[in-house]
Amino acid sequence: MTQDVNTNQRVREKPKQMTSESGLVSDSERSFDAAPPPGGARCPTLGSTVVVADDALFLEHVAPPEHPERGERLLAVRAGLERARAAAGAGMAALQVGDATEEQLARVHDPAYVEALGQMAGRSGYLDSDTYISPGSVSAARRGAGAAVSLVDALHQGRSRFGFALPRPPGHHALADRAMGFCMLNNVAIAAAHARALGRERVLVLDWDVHHGNGTEAMFYDDPSVLFVSLHQHPAYPGSGSATDLGRGDGRGRNVNVPLPPGAADATYAAAFQRVVLPIVEQFAPDFAIVSCGFDAHARDPLAQMQLSGRAFGTMTTALLSTLLEPCPLGLVLEGGYDLEGLSESSEAVAAALFSHASAEPRRLEATEPSGGGAAISREHAAALAHVQQTLLPFWRLG
Repeated sequence: MTQDVNTNQRVREKPKQMTSESGLVSDSERSFDAAPPPGGARCPTLGSTVVVADDALFLEHVAPPEHPERGERLLAVRAGLERARAAAGAGMAALQVGDATEEQLARVHDPAYVEALGQMAGRSGYLDSDTYISPGSVSAARRGAGAAVSLVDALHQGRSRFGFALPRPPGHHALADRAMGFCMLNNVAIAAAHARALGRERVLVLDWDVHHGNGTEAMFYDDPSVLFVSLHQHPAYPGSGSATDLGRGDGRGRNVNVPLPPGAADATYAAAFQRVVLPIVEQFAPDFAIVSCGFDAHARDPLAQMQLSGRAFGTMTTALLSTLLEPCPLGLVLEGGYDLEGLSESSEAVAAALFSHASAEPRRLEATEPSGGGAAISREHAAALAHVQQTLLPFWRLG
């Protein structure tokens, strides 16, 4: 096991070019020491509240000093959710979370890998060039996968239509038989497989983490019952996610990659939603939807070169909710995001969208900057989207 997280070259700093457009207090002026208890306030009945699957064990996954995937990330997200809840005056109910079972893990992971991972419990080191373990990491990973399962259970049972799971470590790079890219167990894939096991027939996994969800893609590459849609920076880690990677066998056409050149801002993601994502989601008509909710496409993030505002994540959430057929549940599962201010304002925007959806007028993304600047997308980004559309035309009706 290597001790050098920098050999992968994912950890690199980028100038912080943008300030928050939402008027939030910066994280440099806010303490996360007073973060709410895991999962937020407990409510006796869930009803239409937003449910949260969180656990104190997630902070037992302790990062080396130089590593960007650190516990403060979770504190920042918790603070963002709490601000949104307080502003909405709405309910946020904590779910009881347990470990994922062997059966639940085995739906997407090789049992031999799960066993080998269990033997690493209590140890420290690196599983690959950037995936570390501390003594509590394996337990945190099992509980994180369990949080995603608990979220699916609550939404499937109708205890709420919307929810957020906050696992650490993240999951979407984890492959069936090995850890990768900060990830040990693929939380979203485990959740999607669990939804299928409960009888859901068409599961959407939308991954807007800035890095391609290669692990999730591989696990459902030939499965027509799971629509995997990934918007990601390309080129970037892990190097996968070509628009021509469309799935295999019966699953061909159900794997949708939207690789975007660096520098994409709100307008480009808006255009991607309008031209590709929403039309495909509408045609697929999922009966369960899960988002691999990474916030590392934020302009402040040090591991990528995208330029999203925090507000854009809330707008994407609203657009997705407005396209899903009721009563299709929506569960979001935390992935990446490595700038604390970006994490906090982005998670607040997503939670605000969930809280307000019941009373908000349905709306779709506009292909302009949400700030009203009316910025058009670049020729490079327009060409990338045109290529994606052309590639997908044999499978989907796209304008």
